[in-house]
Amino acid sequence: MPLMQNWARRRVLGGLGLTCGAALAPWQQAALAAITPRQRIIIDNDLGGDPDGLFQLAHHLASPSVEIALIVGSHLHEKEPFDGSAQQAQHAAERAQELAGLMRLDHVPPIVAGREKALGPDRAGWTSPASQRIVAEALKADSHRPLFYAAGASLTELAAAHRLDPRIGKLLKLAWIGGMEHPELNPGVPARTDPEYNTTIDITAARYIFNESDIEIWQVPRDTYRRVLISHAELEQGLAPAGRLGAFLLAQVDRIGTLAGGAGLNIGETYILGDSPLVTLTALQSSFEADSSSSDYVVKPTPSIDDKGAYVPGSGGRPMRVYRSIDTRLTFADMFAKLARSKAAA
Repeated sequence: MPLMQNWARRRVLGGLGLTCGAALAPWQQAALAAITPRQRIIIDNDLGGDPDGLFQLAHHLASPSVEIALIVGSHLHEKEPFDGSAQQAQHAAERAQELAGLMRLDHVPPIVAGREKALGPDRAGWTSPASQRIVAEALKADSHRPLFYAAGASLTELAAAHRLDPRIGKLLKLAWIGGMEHPELNPGVPARTDPEYNTTIDITAARYIFNESDIEIWQVPRDTYRRVLISHAELEQGLAPAGRLGAFLLAQVDRIGTLAGGAGLNIGETYILGDSPLVTLTALQSSFEADSSSSDYVVKPTPSIDDKGAYVPGSGGRPMRVYRSIDTRLTFADMFAKLARSKAAA
């Protein structure tokens, strides 16, 4: 049976007893209305590249405990296989608009495109419209709700924004998917020495944030985000009740499989949704004493980064969190439940 016909038969939202796409009962509407934002979020991701960012964005947009203040579409490496054009950031912003339209949101957050290339080491021309918007958001008076900068790719725009107005360093926390492993946290595991992908998109920006800024960092390094792994069978089943939205997201994963196959790479039957921890660490914090209590982390001095993306031995500065594991059960179960009740599931 064709996949979409099969999906049409799966319309019940598990334990909630909800018909997919149907209006919520009054008690359900009241329960959702009681959940109000606890954090403000600026999302920055390369949404024209690896589709894990689209899953993260959809999940964040469906989460009532956060207010999405701004979405920044960011660039990739030059001549990237995902998008080899010179308009990568613009394409990322367009993908965000497409996803928001598909979800039929009552309110679409502001969406802007960032710079189209990495920052220059001479620091000339760093300021951009996106970095100016970030500064404006950070300086808004909102002492009751912390501001998180949720970045799933490069740190280009955040570095530019901090240099434009360093006051923002004390006004937000950076949750970042990126950076190499910390060998001391995994003794006995062979250390990788190759640079990490998101770091290398803009090494100048990463070095600025780690080495020179005063921004508190919640880091999900490579060995941790690579374990946010889900099977294709789980994606098929979990996205089925999400209708058009589920079909769209699954198609993005299948597109990458086809692209990889054309290059002679068989990616198997799993996919890394490596940007999803951005939702876990912000929207899915614990109820009392709000924190990312279900995911394991250590606090250590923020290291410096060299021009290859590696940590500088012996360096250390302000405290940072390094997440050693992410609660994938909470992350994936919540994502599938929220996407299933979205308007796009009708």
